Amino acid sequence: MDPLWIIFAFGFGFAIKQIDLPPLVGFLIAGFVLNIFGVEQSDTLEKIADFGVLLLLFTIGLKLKVRNLLNKEIWLTSSLHMMIITLVFGSVIMLFSYLGFSKFTGLSPESSALIAFALSFSSTIFAVKILEETGSMKTTHGKLAIGILVMQDIFAVLFLTISSGKVPSIWALSLLLLLFLPKLLNRTKFSFIINATGHGELLILLGVLLPITGAALFELVGLKADLGALAFGVLLAEHKRADELSKTMMGFKDLFLVGFFLSIGLLGTPDIEAIGIALVLSLLIPLKSILFFAIFTRLQVRARTSALSSFSLSNYSEFGLIVGAAGVSSGWITSEWLVIFAVALSFSMLFSSILNTRSQLIYARFQKYFLRFETKTRLKGDEPIVFSDEEVIVFGMGRTGTEVYQVMSEKYKKKVLGIDVSSEVIQKHEQLGNNVIQGDATDLNFWQRINMSDNLPLIILATPSHATHMRVIEQLDEIHCSIKIAAISRFDDEMKELTDAGVKVVFNLYEEAGFGFANHTFNQIYGSNSITDPQA
Repeated sequence: MDPLWIIFAFGFGFAIKQIDLPPLVGFLIAGFVLNIFGVEQSDTLEKIADFGVLLLLFTIGLKLKVRNLLNKEIWLTSSLHMMIITLVFGSVIMLFSYLGFSKFTGLSPESSALIAFALSFSSTIFAVKILEETGSMKTTHGKLAIGILVMQDIFAVLFLTISSGKVPSIWALSLLLLLFLPKLLNRTKFSFIINATGHGELLILLGVLLPITGAALFELVGLKADLGALAFGVLLAEHKRADELSKTMMGFKDLFLVGFFLSIGLLGTPDIEAIGIALVLSLLIPLKSILFFAIFTRLQVRARTSALSSFSLSNYSEFGLIVGAAGVSSGWITSEWLVIFAVALSFSMLFSSILNTRSQLIYARFQKYFLRFETKTRLKGDEPIVFSDEEVIVFGMGRTGTEVYQVMSEKYKKKVLGIDVSSEVIQKHEQLGNNVIQGDATDLNFWQRINMSDNLPLIILATPSHATHMRVIEQLDEIHCSIKIAAISRFDDEMKELTDAGVKVVFNLYEEAGFGFANHTFNQIYGSNSITDPQA
């Protein structure tokens, strides 16, 4: 039946993508349809799904800095939100029980609290996919959402460890020695293996081996395997090849996660009552969003950052299913609730997909209402940005953006400003003495606060995300700014979309790499300043 899974997953994923929703919603629907046709979840699919989750947590860990979790807007928000949602949702569920709804009848306060606790989580898999597809992983709101999700995952793992009744082995304390691993990797020859794997199949195998090793070690001492995959990713996050390893494993992670979404749909066929309950639970999702937004803004997070982070977290979680399964195993709730959780999760992802694909437009339309909740003081790195007299502005200070910055400033003697969403990237360039600031080019408020001079600067979009480039163009259209834009691209269809949107210069990295290489070679060998582009 494996070919049937692939056909259904592709078919429904492709259909859903045509209406501008993430394919993962189609994968969920495919699972439910397969279940209707009597297909049952196999051990193979379950292993594929489990490995997909391991890879996801490992890649999240590779991008995570532990010090970020210590920020109050992350640990305090996640803790307060979980406690309040568990209390409020638990009270609503108990009310349904008193009113005599059949599936709620007989639920104890403890059982109601467990269901509410399971519903308090937001989907790590869904949020990461949305942030990746919209190019928002390194934005302030993206990193804030990821931090909240990691804290929730830690809470879930702790709950599962306690509820299992298993006491971690005394050898679990030996895992503290792993804290020295980053220093060993950076300061000794222990990093030789990672550095010597190259950029091909060995690096891929290493990306498979590391999360499996972490999972096995943690499971061996009585801890949750998922936590081991996450921990190994975090320990390697400071390594110079962490970003490359994360990008290498991205496609494999997405492939294996298809199995996860299919497995959710294959949990069971819901009856009318289960669908009705799931719909009612889905109506509670806006309460999660409002509470996240309220806590974020009270902690001095800017309104836009708070809103977009809250949108990313506006769903139920796959960890809710795992917590629910633990409750079924312990006899606290019936297995019917797992099907209800699965349907509610599907509805929430459909709702969240629509919300997040239109999040920028929603914020722009209701910005004045969101801004009413903004505090006067802001968190560091989230302040408004003002500039006026730069001649060239480069968005995205990675390898390509850095090269553009140097050429424009050194060869053409232009006053250049580099902007990037990553505080780590900005810090590196500040140490080099470059003129850079941290900022999010997709932020409408960012553009509205710019005091443009009569001589409008040239904007060069050098990020790796086509979605980011298109959003910048939309923001400039929103404020009716006729600024000149140049952008890099990778594919012909993206180039056409950029050109149709009014971009003056579109540079295809793949097609133009040959000319750039020839130009560089000619300069180095013959000492010429430039050669003529034969296509010019």
